[in-house]
Amino acid sequence: MNEHLENLKEIRSLMERSSKFLSLSGLSGISAGVCALLGAWYAHQKIHIEGLYLLFDPSVRQEVVPLLLVDAFFVLVSALFFGVLFTVRKARKQGLNVWNSTSKRLLISMLIPLIAGGVFCLGLLYNGFFWICFPATLVFYGVALVNASKYTVHDTYYLGVGEIILGLISLFLARWNLIFWAIGFGVLHIIYGTVMYFKYDRTPPVNE
Repeated sequence: MNEHLENLKEIRSLMERSSKFLSLSGLSGISAGVCALLGAWYAHQKIHIEGLYLLFDPSVRQEVVPLLLVDAFFVLVSALFFGVLFTVRKARKQGLNVWNSTSKRLLISMLIPLIAGGVFCLGLLYNGFFWICFPATLVFYGVALVNASKYTVHDTYYLGVGEIILGLISLFLARWNLIFWAIGFGVLHIIYGTVMYFKYDRTPPVNE
């Protein structure tokens, strides 16, 4: 009887591994959080927290917004670079192929909300509602994580929910948008990455 139970558990484990991408590295989350905090620090130097309201002034937007867009671009590229680096390294240690049908589904499920969010933010910039981009990026990124969580570890779901909550709160606290953005993309990522590292990187993933 015990042998049959063990066989069933093994089969379930194999099915879990074949349907979920389990090579996400906790170090990817930590590095993304560090990059976001550095980007938020730079943005803070350009627009002090009190100065966020000045972004309603078109002349201020013309001077500050390009700098913040470049800052966001470098944060995104850096986070993606380290994310791919650590994930590929973990997959190789596990003897797994990082590019498979599951990772493709994971990527597609994330890209749809992210692309929609990117176009939405471009529309906000075009119409002069720059300050809403802070909560919008948090909300759309959170939706992307929740949508993709069914193809990876469930911890990603909780990160996504946290991002959405922070984004919705920051909609009503425009003065502190940069702080909420730093918490969402910086602090939450570091917490998530640390949990992932000790839960999965140092020990094999277990069934949820």
